[in-house]
Amino acid sequence: MGQQAAPVRTARLGKAVGSGPGAVSGAVLLLAGGAEVSEQRPFPFSTGLVRALGRRLARTGRTEGLAVHPVHYRYRGWNGTEAHLASDATWAADEAVRLYGDVPVCLVGLHMGGRAALRAGGHEAVNSVVALAPWLPEEDVARPVEPVKQLVGRRVLIAHGTNDERSDPELSFRLAARAKKVNRDVCRFEVHSDGHGLHQYRDEVVALTEDFVLGALFGHPVSRPVEDALAAPPPIGLRMPLASGFGRSLRK
Repeated sequence: MGQQAAPVRTARLGKAVGSGPGAVSGAVLLLAGGAEVSEQRPFPFSTGLVRALGRRLARTGRTEGLAVHPVHYRYRGWNGTEAHLASDATWAADEAVRLYGDVPVCLVGLHMGGRAALRAGGHEAVNSVVALAPWLPEEDVARPVEPVKQLVGRRVLIAHGTNDERSDPELSFRLAARAKKVNRDVCRFEVHSDGHGLHQYRDEVVALTEDFVLGALFGHPVSRPVEDALAAPPPIGLRMPLASGFGRSLRK
């Protein structure tokens, strides 16, 4: 008997976080981390920060018609030129359009998911990107730098812990600086003394993301720090410190 072909893996859009809105007028797609190279099945979608973001966004955005979905990848790894995670993010944006029609989409990614969000940001439905502690490859003459032209016309937020020993924060600064040259709507916050998981200031990171996403998708006024970071020339707006306690005075 001949060997049976292995089933083809497909990406999947997870169930909407929370009870979900009635009529949908915007969508957030949550992109968890992954590995640089791996064809194993993806990690369970259990990252604390991503789950906290999903719950917060679903709760505060419900009255606006915000649908929040996790994206389940085909593979754990980015896998070189295959860029599986970015391809899955692009597929997920297509799926959001199929489900909800012509609504704005925000890609919110953590670690390798942050790289996927940035790479897939050129999808026509995407109007904004959030990359938290994005894993980015080292830049050298043998390796092409990460593209940024796909981010033109999108509002982009990057946040990175200054003590991240797994995803070099200087690489996200360099990418942000290149992106800022072609798109003024780019800002980057530095989470001082925090590490790769952004655990120490998780509440502040969640509040920053909420503030940015609701502004980008629904036109809400953003907080003064975000407004200043978007308006400031580099490097000021790309090294904006995330203040301890950020978000306590914002809407709950």
